[in-house]
Amino acid sequence: MLNEPDLVRRVQAGEREAFAVLYDKYFNKIYRYTVLKLGDRLEAEDMTQQVFVKALKSISSFKWRDVPFSAWLYRIAHNQVVDYFRKKARHATTPLDDVIIVSNEDTQRSVELKLRIEEVGVAMQQLTPAQQEVISLRFAGEMHIAEVAEAMSRSQGAVKALQHSAILALRKVLRGETSG
Repeated sequence: MLNEPDLVRRVQAGEREAFAVLYDKYFNKIYRYTVLKLGDRLEAEDMTQQVFVKALKSISSFKWRDVPFSAWLYRIAHNQVVDYFRKKARHATTPLDDVIIVSNEDTQRSVELKLRIEEVGVAMQQLTPAQQEVISLRFAGEMHIAEVAEAMSRSQGAVKALQHSAILALRKVLRGETSG
């Protein structure tokens, strides 16, 4: 298996197969990040595809700067999320009720998981935008501190401090919801 710089160079040289390797490596992580940010699986799937389309179109301009390729992908995903919410704010619509497709197997577990995810999503809305971003990148995106620092254009120390305050704030919000 080639390392990331070699794969990126191959993609920049026009080898689509090399891009497929990067796509397979990062698709699930980018998807988890976008679904956490959007709260909608279908929108997140579409957006994740858009992230990779944009990445492929602009990979020729990608330059290595001592951070993983994933930081660049997360920056694209972050920009897509921001654009999505800007457009949504301009074209406010009334959302349809969530449709849950239920199978007979493990329905209760599925519903409980959905409720927990929604609870965390609601709690995260009470965090600052920067706190939301660091939680999303670190835990949904499974990024390392250095990758988050690059994606957020902050120092590693600032990201660590922000993550710490975000976790404390999230715990406090969740405890308040469950104790009341």
